[in-house]
Amino acid sequence: MQEVICPACGHLEHTQHLKVEDHFLSKESFELLRCNACQLVFTTPRPSLEKIGDYYKSEDYVSHSSTKKGLVNSVYNWVRNYTLNKKVKLISSLVSGRQLLDIGAGSGHFVGRAKTAGYTVLGLEPDADARKVAKELNDVDLDNLDRLYELTPATYDVVTMWHVLEHVYNLSDDVKQIASLIQTNGVWVIAVPNYTSFDATYYGSYWAAYDVPRHLYHFEPNSIIPLIEKNGFTFEKMLPMKFDSYYVSMLSEKYKGGSLFNAIRIGWLSNMRSKNGKCSSKIYVFRKK
Repeated sequence: MQEVICPACGHLEHTQHLKVEDHFLSKESFELLRCNACQLVFTTPRPSLEKIGDYYKSEDYVSHSSTKKGLVNSVYNWVRNYTLNKKVKLISSLVSGRQLLDIGAGSGHFVGRAKTAGYTVLGLEPDADARKVAKELNDVDLDNLDRLYELTPATYDVVTMWHVLEHVYNLSDDVKQIASLIQTNGVWVIAVPNYTSFDATYYGSYWAAYDVPRHLYHFEPNSIIPLIEKNGFTFEKMLPMKFDSYYVSMLSEKYKGGSLFNAIRIGWLSNMRSKNGKCSSKIYVFRKK
């Protein structure tokens, strides 16, 4: 049997977490394994780097689209407009510097809003179609993610990754590279789904935020905090993303053939448990030592 190595810590021992179907696109089945050492959950088998782009090829993949077709996408777009200002206010409260790197910029909504707020922003996005949409919709020029390893170290006051870390292909190497780009006392803001959330437990294999195989990794505080801290950072705080609880529950109910009412109920319950760490998604703030 081929050894399966944890992509975060290199540990060989793991436990089966769950079997999950790609409900969104391919309908293929994948296995989620939980590392016995660092508690990272990761997707297997992982598509090759040449093939993984095929799993994003849908106009309904909302992180690469601004379609308002259907209730879920309409709600997503309304909430996004509200949360963009909240994100800019957050980073403004953390650093006074104005050099910002946004990784996985999608269709450029956050980059555009940050530029309007006075930040000098470089946005990196691997998908050519998304970069084109960013220019058309938000008048921002995004660079290919290939530039990540060409950037000058200790350049940025803040790096943001809004639901992106779970997608990066070479987790350990990319985390080290990104860490090197942040100035001393700069911040790294990372938003990811939380697989220990109330809604994740409730929906199980139907939980939309597993989103296999596009999500290669699945985090909770005990897995993400040590991963970033060992690269020269101090964990400062985590914040709940309360709208995500409703959005993810709506998608999960759609996959199950359930109801909008129940999605709202589960989203509300997930948020009520946010104080004990059971919210659907979290924002983590780390500061460079």
